Amino acid sequence: MYKNKLHIIFIICCLHFFMQANAQQTEKIYLSGTGNDDTKTWEFYCTGGMNANKWTTINVPSCWELQGFGKYDYGFAKDSVRGKEKGLYKYRFNIPSSYKGKKINIVFEGVMTDADVKINGKPAGAIHQGAFYAFKYDITRLLKYGKENLLEVTVSKQSSNTSVNAAEREGDFWIFGGIFRPVWLEVLPQDHIEHVAIDAKADGMFNAQLAVKGIDKISVQLFDASGEKFGDAVSVVANDSFVNVKTQFNQPLLWTSETPHLYKAVFTAYKDDKPVHIVEQKFGFRTVEVKYRDGIYVNGVKVKMKGVNRHSFRPESGRTMSKQNSIEDVLLMKDMNMNAVRMSHYPPDDHFLDVCDSLGLFVMDELTGWHHFYDTPTGTKLLKEMTEHDVNHPSIIIWSNGNEGGHNTNLDSLFTIFDIQRRPVIHPWQLFGGFDTQHYREYNYGIGNYENGNDIIMPTEFLHGQFDGGHGAGLEDYWEEMWHNPLSAGGFLWDFADNAVVRKDLHDSLDTDKDRAADGILGPHHEKEGSYYTIKEVWSPVYFERRIITPAFDGNFNIENRYHFTNINQCSFSWALKNFDTTISKEQTGTAISPDIKPNEKGVLHIQLPQDWNKYDVLYVTAKDAFQREIFTWSFPISTPGTIAARLVTTESNDSIQVTEQDSVLQVKIKDITIAFNSNNGLLLSVENAKGKLPLNNGPVVQQGVNDFKGFKHYFDGKKLVFESIFDRKESYNTLKWTVYPSGWIKMEVNYFPLEYFTDFDGVNFSFPENEIKSVKYMGDGPYRVWKNRMKGTRFDVWNKAYNNTETGEWPWVYPEFKGYYANFYEGHFFTKSNNSFIVAAETENLFLRLFTPAWKTDQWHNYEPIFPSGDISFMNAISSIGTKTQRNVTTGPMGEKNIFYDYEKDPSRALHLSLYFNFSAE
Repeated sequence: MYKNKLHIIFIICCLHFFMQANAQQTEKIYLSGTGNDDTKTWEFYCTGGMNANKWTTINVPSCWELQGFGKYDYGFAKDSVRGKEKGLYKYRFNIPSSYKGKKINIVFEGVMTDADVKINGKPAGAIHQGAFYAFKYDITRLLKYGKENLLEVTVSKQSSNTSVNAAEREGDFWIFGGIFRPVWLEVLPQDHIEHVAIDAKADGMFNAQLAVKGIDKISVQLFDASGEKFGDAVSVVANDSFVNVKTQFNQPLLWTSETPHLYKAVFTAYKDDKPVHIVEQKFGFRTVEVKYRDGIYVNGVKVKMKGVNRHSFRPESGRTMSKQNSIEDVLLMKDMNMNAVRMSHYPPDDHFLDVCDSLGLFVMDELTGWHHFYDTPTGTKLLKEMTEHDVNHPSIIIWSNGNEGGHNTNLDSLFTIFDIQRRPVIHPWQLFGGFDTQHYREYNYGIGNYENGNDIIMPTEFLHGQFDGGHGAGLEDYWEEMWHNPLSAGGFLWDFADNAVVRKDLHDSLDTDKDRAADGILGPHHEKEGSYYTIKEVWSPVYFERRIITPAFDGNFNIENRYHFTNINQCSFSWALKNFDTTISKEQTGTAISPDIKPNEKGVLHIQLPQDWNKYDVLYVTAKDAFQREIFTWSFPISTPGTIAARLVTTESNDSIQVTEQDSVLQVKIKDITIAFNSNNGLLLSVENAKGKLPLNNGPVVQQGVNDFKGFKHYFDGKKLVFESIFDRKESYNTLKWTVYPSGWIKMEVNYFPLEYFTDFDGVNFSFPENEIKSVKYMGDGPYRVWKNRMKGTRFDVWNKAYNNTETGEWPWVYPEFKGYYANFYEGHFFTKSNNSFIVAAETENLFLRLFTPAWKTDQWHNYEPIFPSGDISFMNAISSIGTKTQRNVTTGPMGEKNIFYDYEKDPSRALHLSLYFNFSAE
């Protein structure tokens, strides 16, 4: 009896499996390729611009300008000069006879802009208007089964609907034409599931709405990421064309940007108790809630957006992307410790949302409308297409109805009608839905509103990048205010990458339409600007309190957990001790126990260092997240500049110093070095060694201060020569002292006062012809330059920097830049093109090295202006900050303001101090 029961159960299981196997899954047959890395050739005819008025071929999907057709236009181009060409596409395909009796849709994921589709010479449906939205036609009745079929698509780059052009093509971005996203056939059984929308809450409540045709019953079974069944299957009777499946699951793993747990729902449709159609849909359990005048809550946890605006863009393919591109973009965002991305200013490719779901990013999905909006009938249709296409992505937590005035308020209520999850809706740059999202507001902006108001603050664009400004410059000030302000929900930087397009009409050059599209943290091919690493440190979810390493260091670091959902004990920590003295051991490494620190709490990370840790020059601490991605590596110098200088500089020698003075010139010879000083003002006039002339001269010149070095005298102090000025509180309160040692090393000491209470920068500089410099090898923070309001993101090490003339955001995008300010300068070797060199070692802490001057840039508002001292090579106590495209530097926060120093009535003990050693010898 028992064996018979087992036999019956086995037969039932086999029958169930057989029936399931005979249920058809939706077939997807691509007529185009899947992206810019996988295309198919279609016939093509362009009516204007490049390669017009002839039948030829084109790769699909693509933007036709990037294939050498039509006319390039940026969104600010006048209507009179815009390309308004059309593209005529043809593609022939076969349909098997076996497909007769099935329903077949043709699906376009995106066409710019109007699409008139015909199958075998007959219209597939109404002309579709709107570029960034997936649409489909039922072409079952138009097909020839078992024969060749002809697909014809006429694409109008300029829409016949003026509101579509206003919303999509009059904006601050490149505008293209073409079938730029994939095209495929969707093959369904006659009785089928047409659409699935899922709302799965953090408490395990599961609600699915299905549109069906000819179905009697629906069942659903969930599977976890490992493919194991999760919970029991649930079945409901289908009495209508719409079916609701509601049930409760126990303790699901929740989706967040930090823990992107996904499940798969397998829906089986039955007709007369036979399975006829299976649809699989990935989703995540999570709850999004906006609490009035409080914040955004995901799964009951208040979250802040560390976000960026992103265009779908690649230089060689325009808006045509691939899944690999999406993975690359999301990984770069995650590497910068971002947790959110805004779709600016249109819905993205489906695969981008898939990657956000699987790797973990909060998404703000946007209905297009740069400064103008769709008319209500068009907007309603496109909004429905967007929500139906994107509804099941757990990464999407906010909808955006247009941008900067492009908000059709008639559509606001439709978001919640079309979206089963009823996600919050915002109007970027307006106060709407409880969010004040104004763009590019100054630090501490607002009179009774914004940072001084009562609403949730979430700028959907801030710190607008331009050249080397914005992004990381100012972010530390903004983020600390955001992090500690209970009403702040974070914000979204503008923007991810420079949009430089390959110009097929200009010898394949890269074009950013002057500086309009060069707004990125990354270059067009994802070259990393300095802000990339600043953002990575500032937005690190592991926050290190400032710590100066002293002999009393006990291995403890005060840290803060700035994750929303993750305990620090899920991270891993490693350390490395490094020595720059090649005569002793260079490095020791180890790991540290991750402390138990809950989100938003503080604790201590302890590193058990070896007893001889203080014999090393620097300690590095690296944190990795639960997925073993590096969060950041922090540098903690152990040796001071004075320690390194003492190791490098020798003062004793048997050589003698020769001194002559004639016509206000003091000439000093030691070893192979000949130096000339101006005996009246102490400035260096010339340097020569055995290899020839070193073109360093005319220094030190005090910047934004008075060059009042006077009353010089020179004398021997033992074997060393001293050449110094006198101090007078009224006439010569800044002093300069040169000390020449018999070893050939020369020490320069400057004590000075800034001329004003507020200064752009403070320090001294020398002249050096830029065309003579070959490279610099220095010890300090690098490899990227810094600004006063962008100090983070560097690493203390020895850096070799070859000369380049890079201007950030411009061709050829060679990073790191050479010219600029470098922090925490200890020592440097300067190499000339004439095969000569000299060394400078600092004894003073917290010095900046300035290398030459980037190109001057300004605008009508004087926002972005790189302010540098005169001269060429400088040693600075303080440096200038940098502005953004939309803000002057002083409005980006306290770090953007000028330097402040009181002169204490020229009390010499209060003066700023610079102490440097020079070695000009060729030996």
